[in-house]
Amino acid sequence: MKKLLLIAVLLGAAYFGLIDSSWLSTENNQTGVNFEKVSETVLEHAIAGKIGNLQVEGYGTVTRILPDDNKGSRHQRFIITISSGKTLLISHNIDLAPRIDSLKTGDTLEFYGEYEWNPQGGVIHWTHHDPAGRHTPGWIIHKGKKYE
Repeated sequence: MKKLLLIAVLLGAAYFGLIDSSWLSTENNQTGVNFEKVSETVLEHAIAGKIGNLQVEGYGTVTRILPDDNKGSRHQRFIITISSGKTLLISHNIDLAPRIDSLKTGDTLEFYGEYEWNPQGGVIHWTHHDPAGRHTPGWIIHKGKKYE
């Protein structure tokens, strides 16, 4: 019962932006709660609730690689499918973080960034550091290498 209450509180706090989901790391886990599952649940609720401006952590499989967006800041773009079967666009700023040159369809990766809802499922951006230090830094892990 305590675990269910803790999960409900964490989901509510993440939903309302009161906590940064990087707190839900396994390094901080003294409760036995599967924080990977909690992070996935937060993302699923954000998609279902059409909620944006939310820091999320997750993983997925690359299902499509799109051309770079070269208007303004350059972004490497690709579609991932998460465990629920829903798809997300990852928009990774390659002016601020290294390009993931080895990325291929079928690869799996982990990500931490800001989720914004859209009718296609949503986009994950801010998968990099903020040189001005005003935004939570994000990252992508692909084949054991962290891109931030």
